[in-house]
Amino acid sequence: MYLSIKKFDELSTRELYDILKKREEVFIVEQKCPYPDCDGKDLESYHMLYKDGEKLVGYLRILPKGLSYDEISLGRILIDSSYREQKLGSRMVKKALEFVETVLCENRVRISAQLYLLNFYSSLGFESVGSPYEEDWIPHIEMLYKKED
Repeated sequence: MYLSIKKFDELSTRELYDILKKREEVFIVEQKCPYPDCDGKDLESYHMLYKDGEKLVGYLRILPKGLSYDEISLGRILIDSSYREQKLGSRMVKKALEFVETVLCENRVRISAQLYLLNFYSSLGFESVGSPYEEDWIPHIEMLYKKED
């Protein structure tokens, strides 16, 4: 298995198709949540792909400051259902945080986490900020990661 991080224009047509298909499978079909996935933010984001051979098994996008929040943010974080329970999500988010810190030279990351994943993100150094809210009919909470100097 391997990770890669690419800007939108660096993605191949096949990679883009696989990303959109996997996001649809997880966020729209599996979670029964019809929402507009293509929100225009992909064009400005970095895309982390976690592949097992040619199969996309994990994905997230890294959004620049000012696109969703004042801080850099992570979004559309997913692991293929057949690969869950292998700690790939933890590895992927840690690699994304490392990329943000070392390549983008930032030490704060804000996310809108599904509430049931509060403990998962807390274990990775995120702290909840604010109160739970509903987004696309699913309870969420805003969380902030701050790398201590």
